[in-house]
Amino acid sequence: MPRVLNWLTNAFPLWVVALSGIALYQPNWFTWFSGPWIVWGLAVIMLGMGLTLTVDDFRGVTRLPKAVALGFFAQFTIMPLLGWSMGRLFALETPFAVGLILVACCPGGTASNVVTYLARGNVCLSVVMTMCSTIAAVVMTPLLTSWLAGTLVKVDAWGLFISTFQVVVLPVVLGVAANRIAPRIVQRTQLALPLLSVIVIAMICASIIGGSADAVRGAAGRLLGAVFGLHAGGFAIGYIAARILRWDVIVSRTISIEVGMQNSGLGVVLARRHFADPLTAVPCAISSVFHSVIGSVLAGWWRWRAAAEIKLARSPAVSPVSPTTAAERM
Repeated sequence: MPRVLNWLTNAFPLWVVALSGIALYQPNWFTWFSGPWIVWGLAVIMLGMGLTLTVDDFRGVTRLPKAVALGFFAQFTIMPLLGWSMGRLFALETPFAVGLILVACCPGGTASNVVTYLARGNVCLSVVMTMCSTIAAVVMTPLLTSWLAGTLVKVDAWGLFISTFQVVVLPVVLGVAANRIAPRIVQRTQLALPLLSVIVIAMICASIIGGSADAVRGAAGRLLGAVFGLHAGGFAIGYIAARILRWDVIVSRTISIEVGMQNSGLGVVLARRHFADPLTAVPCAISSVFHSVIGSVLAGWWRWRAAAEIKLARSPAVSPVSPTTAAERM
């Protein structure tokens, strides 16, 4: 049973792509999942993230402070500026441009922890970075969105702050507290929670895309190009910046994934609550599809490269090289 659950969870990009594709042509299957359903769904995801964290994870920030600082800086500089730039470059309509900026200003997504594991990155570092950016998002997301999107539409920064706190901080704190008080019970639930999170994310994306199916099909080329550029740029710049600063390949992968993957579900909730035009939420939904697919492809590539390097290092035909050294050459 655990293997089946893990397989279904690791296939989350397939579920997101499949349900979103169906929603374009059968929107009524998913549009019922809206309003309070989306808010509570995201709260469940954030609660699940909190259940995986302990007080020791918070102490983990002190172990790799420079790596955490680099990821935090990149998360709230590279991505917001990329979001603004891609909106201008692809000449997106105002609601799409605002939605792209909004999701670019969101913290790292919880799916980044799963992708980091698949890519053989530093999972502990990924969790700590997600945690730090999630907590900081209470201030940073409203502030950056107001600054970058305020020239396009009126942005209620205080309203964004309150919503971010309610949807993100409270569930995470409750999850950490539950993990502290009843760790055995929490451990039993953790087998199913990741899959539940995947289902909720896929339903949120399908609901948003289904509700704006005509607009998505009409602006498909430019909108898809802008969202792809946002995430591909985040993955690439995050990795390159880490390598330039001489971090090893494991940390560099982790930073790349953390920067490139956003909490798109949070973007959807904030867009629906604080922006009048429903199209603002569409880039956030598409974002979930793109970062999941790009992250999964990179994870598969990095796993294959790591396995190939280790196999080569162990081959008697070549001089002995430790797996760590081999991996660092990538």
